[in-house]
Amino acid sequence: MAAVIRVFTCLNDNFGYLVHDSSSGATASIDAPDAAAVIAALEAEGWQLSDILITHHHGDHTGGVAELKQKYGCRVVASTDRSGVKPGVDCRVGNADVVKIGELLARVIETPGHTLDHLCYVFDTEKIVFTGDTLFSIGCGRVFEGDYAMMWDSLLRLRALPDSFSVYGGHEYTAANIRFALTIEPDNAALRAREEEVRRLAAAGRPATPCLLGDEKKANVFLRADIPEVAASLHMKGADAVTVFTELRERKNRS
Repeated sequence: MAAVIRVFTCLNDNFGYLVHDSSSGATASIDAPDAAAVIAALEAEGWQLSDILITHHHGDHTGGVAELKQKYGCRVVASTDRSGVKPGVDCRVGNADVVKIGELLARVIETPGHTLDHLCYVFDTEKIVFTGDTLFSIGCGRVFEGDYAMMWDSLLRLRALPDSFSVYGGHEYTAANIRFALTIEPDNAALRAREEEVRRLAAAGRPATPCLLGDEKKANVFLRADIPEVAASLHMKGADAVTVFTELRERKNRS
């Protein structure tokens, strides 16, 4: 049993992901930003789409669902929170539920904050997590429907995963995220190393995804709101983590 991951870009700055179970032939699309891009990736590999695992209801993550479902008859998996995706959902899942993609197992983590229905999908055996718009390389999503305490709790759920996990986020914002993070932690050696790595990847025409969660824990300032040095850099010594995270996210909103 082996998982094959296909990464491609679509829309403006979205990542598309296909997860293929080589033993059964089942293939899942993580979200469906753009049907044409997903179809092109499937056809390039000779795969048939069996499932769509939706992270959240925003249109740049669900815009291709209807066309893909009509073409492939695939199963659509989404959150039990029915305020989000409605038409075409076949299976609704919540925290700790497990979704089978052929012989592959995807464990669900509820991560509300960006939206109330946001889910992340963890493939424990493969050491992979698809984080949608909750966690990006050196960044995190804006808080639209939840609140900052909710988003911080969701980030802690992801931070609790092992360092060896590869993180696949929903968008390519890495360079901008690094520029912002350096205004907070200019002397963070891990962040400087990631900056150089991203430059090399860009020069080679390669995306900055996936990234290792262990590296994110050292370099992603949004995962470090409970580190005293981060609070001190914001002149917020002694502030609690939610207050520090709120300040970080609001500063990034204005950047």
